[in-house]
Amino acid sequence: MTTCTPRAAWLNVLRRLHFYIGLFVGPFIFVAALSGTLYVVTPQLENRLYHNALYGVEEGTRQSLAEQIAVAEQVTGGHMRLHAVRPGLTGSDTTRVMFADPQLGASENRAIFIDPVTLQVKGDMTVYGTSGILPLRQWIDYFHRSLLLGEVGRLYSELAASWMWVAALGGIALWFFTRPKRRINNAVQNHRRLHVSLGWLLLIGMLLFSATGLTWSQWAGGNVDSLRAAFGWMTPQVNTQLHGMQEMNDPHAEHHMMHDGMNMPDMQLDLVQFDEALHSARQAGIAASKLEIRPPRSADNAWTVTEIDRGWPTRVDAVAIDGSTMTVLDRTRFVDFPLMAKLTRWGVDFHMGILFGLANQLLLIAFGSGLCVMIVIGYRLWWIRRPASASANPASTLLHCWLSLPLSGRIISALLALLMGLALPVMGASLLLFILIDALRWKQHARRSVVTT
Repeated sequence: MTTCTPRAAWLNVLRRLHFYIGLFVGPFIFVAALSGTLYVVTPQLENRLYHNALYGVEEGTRQSLAEQIAVAEQVTGGHMRLHAVRPGLTGSDTTRVMFADPQLGASENRAIFIDPVTLQVKGDMTVYGTSGILPLRQWIDYFHRSLLLGEVGRLYSELAASWMWVAALGGIALWFFTRPKRRINNAVQNHRRLHVSLGWLLLIGMLLFSATGLTWSQWAGGNVDSLRAAFGWMTPQVNTQLHGMQEMNDPHAEHHMMHDGMNMPDMQLDLVQFDEALHSARQAGIAASKLEIRPPRSADNAWTVTEIDRGWPTRVDAVAIDGSTMTVLDRTRFVDFPLMAKLTRWGVDFHMGILFGLANQLLLIAFGSGLCVMIVIGYRLWWIRRPASASANPASTLLHCWLSLPLSGRIISALLALLMGLALPVMGASLLLFILIDALRWKQHARRSVVTT
């Protein structure tokens, strides 16, 4: 084994790891960036595509929520549990009456769109999650999250989120320690400068999207939630139990595989209570124009009225209301959230492109496009610098580079890899796969060397 200085050994490890991330994980990061960009450019298109369902008559007297819900129940035949209502309170916005359809997937609801003025049924379609996205963005979201492959497909996005921050920081470190002392103009250096420049410009975004993406992930997400709970960073939620302790809310719930209340027994609801709950919430200071009213899950639960406007500043105030007296039992206000809960909420909304409206969309479009270009340039660099033949460039594997480290370096890096693998299981499994590929390449190269001698 060729000896080298500790600094050179560390650089070799970092270079080989950065190369493997780019070669094997790069395509997944590219797909995540491209599909995420498509997601944030579609709100306006979706608004136009489903315009008839989203908007009704602007002028006229608005009918009660009870009357609107009664029309929606006639459409469904009255056989589905009423999940929530999002009243159309401003302009020509229609009211969404959402039902828990057992034939739909997790976090999906059947929404009947009612014109508040004419009581005309304007639409009947599936909506998804807290953001209430419609079928177009729902399809893009599923593709972005799981490549339309269900739970197995979610491993792809977790793999991308697990390694993107390592690739970003590792690339910056490589540039810092190996940048040329003088400017050299050739194909390799020009491509490398553009690759590095984009890396610097996109660094904060890559770190942010890795962090927020991991909170939604299948395996690492549970560890993130445990960490947040241990430090008291969970988002407060109104206590809906008429007798019970306050719960904590998961701001990523719409991306988790669950259907809230699906198995709860049906309750006979007095539809007039929707209007009464809205009135009580208004008196309690819930002033946003975008609200969601949820009836109680059972006789032991309260009604909830929650602000769902994700514009800046985030409006997620909520109240719990006793259905028998229509008095407010509990409330949460965003201004009172712990700092980390606020940052989590802002990070999630920014990731989805809804925190700052159009400004957020344009920023994410620029980020996603730049990230795709940077990955393509990285592959171009690899292609330009690829070895002419296997014999001209003996196998330089990650394992070989790691064995060149001093003993202390090997121990520290092994412990770090073990801890990161436990915290981010998909990263750990993929790292083992990298090492396995390395071992096979090393063994193959050793056989070739024996044959040629």
